[in-house]
Amino acid sequence: MSPIRPENRDRYPADWPDISLRIRTHRAAGRCECHGECGRGTHTGRCPNLNGGTAYGTGSRVVLTVAHLDHTPENCDPSNLRAMCNGCHLHYDRHHHAETRARTRRAALEAAGQLSLGGTP
Repeated sequence: MSPIRPENRDRYPADWPDISLRIRTHRAAGRCECHGECGRGTHTGRCPNLNGGTAYGTGSRVVLTVAHLDHTPENCDPSNLRAMCNGCHLHYDRHHHAETRARTRRAALEAAGQLSLGGTP
């Protein structure tokens, strides 16, 4: 399971560990469910990575995680959840992570009084 940032922990339901386990083990049977929606362009059809196995292309250890397709932790409808290997999940979330970093950076600059008169860092 990928780590949940402390500031987002309250956004997940109390039974999130059970939901995640059910998606990763029962529905996905320990295999990444990505069919290319991650945008990596490294596989056709379903990603071959298996939890605990060796990742194709990198040789790293595969950790199966659960992605919220709409990036909303409160939305745990099974149709919004996808078991993804760590590589597919990180790539799927790359734009969302960039936006979060930019918001965090801007908030820190605002708090420090460092924004220019035009409002951009």
